[in-house]
Amino acid sequence: MQAAARAWIADDPDAADSAELTALLRAGDAGALAARFAQPLTFGTAGIRGPLGAGPARMNRATVRRVAAGLARYLRAAGPDLAGRPVIIGFDARHGSRPFAAEAAAVLTGSGLRVLRFGGPVPTPVLAFAVRQLRAAAGVMVTASHNPREDNGVKVYWADGAQIIPPADAGIAAAADRAGPLRAVPLGGPGRQLGPDLIDAYLGAVVPAALPADRPPTGSISARRSRPGAAPRADAPRADAAPRADAAVRRALRVAYTPLHGVGLSTLLRAFGRAGFAEPAVVAAQATPDGAFPTLPRPNPEEPGVLDLLITEGDRSGADLLLANDPDADRLAAVIPGPGGGWRVLTGDEIGTLLADHLLRHEGDPCRRLLVTTVVSSGLLGRMAAAAGARYAETLTGFKWIMRAADGEPGSQFLFGYEEALGYAVTDLVRDKDGMSAAVTLADAAAEAKSEGGSLATRLDDLARRFGLFANGQFSVGLAGGMGQGADAGAALLEAARAKPPVSLLGQLVDVVDDLGLGLRTREDGSKDPLTLPRSDVIIWRCADGTRVAVRPSGTEPKVKIYLQVVLPAGGRGDLAPLRAQAARRLAGLREEVTEVLNL
Repeated sequence: MQAAARAWIADDPDAADSAELTALLRAGDAGALAARFAQPLTFGTAGIRGPLGAGPARMNRATVRRVAAGLARYLRAAGPDLAGRPVIIGFDARHGSRPFAAEAAAVLTGSGLRVLRFGGPVPTPVLAFAVRQLRAAAGVMVTASHNPREDNGVKVYWADGAQIIPPADAGIAAAADRAGPLRAVPLGGPGRQLGPDLIDAYLGAVVPAALPADRPPTGSISARRSRPGAAPRADAPRADAAPRADAAVRRALRVAYTPLHGVGLSTLLRAFGRAGFAEPAVVAAQATPDGAFPTLPRPNPEEPGVLDLLITEGDRSGADLLLANDPDADRLAAVIPGPGGGWRVLTGDEIGTLLADHLLRHEGDPCRRLLVTTVVSSGLLGRMAAAAGARYAETLTGFKWIMRAADGEPGSQFLFGYEEALGYAVTDLVRDKDGMSAAVTLADAAAEAKSEGGSLATRLDDLARRFGLFANGQFSVGLAGGMGQGADAGAALLEAARAKPPVSLLGQLVDVVDDLGLGLRTREDGSKDPLTLPRSDVIIWRCADGTRVAVRPSGTEPKVKIYLQVVLPAGGRGDLAPLRAQAARRLAGLREEVTEVLNL
């Protein structure tokens, strides 16, 4: 390990990182060296992420240089069509993001590729939009999204505007391994800086798409009437009807917002202005981009305490809806007034079903439209799609799969996609999750519900009465040793789940086991069917009443995630509070059972 450290120091392009490793060598700190050298960072969810620091198991200029060199080599080998197009580079406000973006640009231009780069921090959805808008070969976004403050990363997008998938990820990683000595990698200039018109183009495209109440239905009523025997559905919106959530209704909605020290504020405010909403009240202490995230325990809106200042601002401003983007603005969290006062933090599944419900309410021809979610998200979306006559697909976790689901559904048009980890796509103009356009759509739904004398809470209750009360939750098991060394522990946990599945959950027979690692569905009678999804380390236990448990390793953090679901019938009920309390108790009981089964 000491020899590996000396070799790294000799090739490291960053003097500060070389000094860090030299100090560890002199101090004889074997533990710190092991943390930096035992297991190098590898491509995970469409890129690479990890803690900042020196060495191959950390994010640093050397790591970025190698990844950029691999991307350049891969693009040039792909042929003149891709090699002749530009590469777009963006970065967020995390520590190290700007110099990492500059490093990637220098490597790519040094290889002979054209680079277009943002001059300042930019939301991830804007970068994803720019890849297709500018017909780029690829996009590079320097961000660690909602990871801990100590982390950073590089996310890579392909020419179709979506995050890379196999074989591109493995091809880029292999090309990076062949990059040779880092000091020998040729470096070029910074590339050409993009102007503010790219943000204008993003807003001009996604804001109208995020407002379904202002769009005419995909298939007009008059067109359907012209077909022999065709008649409009009773619940279909009229093509000649006035927009349900017009400007006056939107301006009546009071919103509080926080970017969580990230880069979403200015773009979100412009999006709300274009959509006709009053300017949100902003959490002042979190308005400025700051990679130290000084007011947050962690920069992840799913974590306890992260939304506390937003809730305080909601109380102060008398808001109807509280919204938060994560630091790179690709995720959205939401809080609504609770029953009898206080606030109710919505789950990712609740936000997803509210967005889908709003989009379906204003969709004139759902039979050609596709709704997509993941195998670990709530099963409610599937029931909603079936009732509306829309198409439905489940994918592996990650928007690199969600945004490509329509590719395998000939004749379908993407309407909506989401995953429970606060990621939503209300339009495929951005082929990734977009917390800003999703915020516009959710605010539109809230404004419309308020104008009708209801709220987002009443819409959730209506969905529960129609389709059943779906209660979902999750918990994680941390893995010692980080992303690399923790992989063995994660594999062992998955193997335990595979070897001894439970016979029952909450008294219900487990009648289906989906093992995505083996690509097989096993039924209670022992019969097996192949699964069509790509192979992945995910195991799902299913019961006939909707109870479900899914186990999978995280692609971005050293942990295994366990997802829980229970379903209770709610038809005919008035007050759903007792039923929600019962569902919460069942989720807690399910967690206890799973903890015992997996010996956690």
